[in-house]
Amino acid sequence: MVYHSSFIDEEGISKACGCPLLPLKSHIKGPAPVSEQDTTDIVDEAITFFRANVFFKNFDIKSSSDKLLIYLTLYINIALKRLEGCRTLAEGTKAIINLGLETVPVPGESGFPFPGLFTAAQSKKEAELFRNYLRQIREETSGRLLSVAYRHNGTPNKWWLAFAKRKFMNMILP
Repeated sequence: MVYHSSFIDEEGISKACGCPLLPLKSHIKGPAPVSEQDTTDIVDEAITFFRANVFFKNFDIKSSSDKLLIYLTLYINIALKRLEGCRTLAEGTKAIINLGLETVPVPGESGFPFPGLFTAAQSKKEAELFRNYLRQIREETSGRLLSVAYRHNGTPNKWWLAFAKRKFMNMILP
């Protein structure tokens, strides 16, 4: 059974491209609302559920927050593939920073991994809002992923990096 997001379409949450812009426990500047530090956010859920959800070929969407969980699961998979060859935390940090510098495609643009999952942006303003939100959530996910993919002494955690070999939803990643 696939793990779903606990963020069920809450009132007052704005959306862009059919995706809720959920609050984040983040210090990174961006359009996401700020969440309290002692609560669980969508990034925590994505990292927690990643090792179980990556085994599934299909993902039944129960809420629009599940779309964001799917996107983050794929992003974590891509990030782990980049970290696979990095033997120290410093090398891993450099690889993650390079991943963060790549352009972030939005629905309707070539290179977006889930063309049918999200709706295309209705305006340039909505596209930029969603691009900035995805950039912010990717940066936040990358930072938190480094803390689980590497031990405190800076060596790789094989129990996490072993999942870099998995294909999420049979997608072939770049």
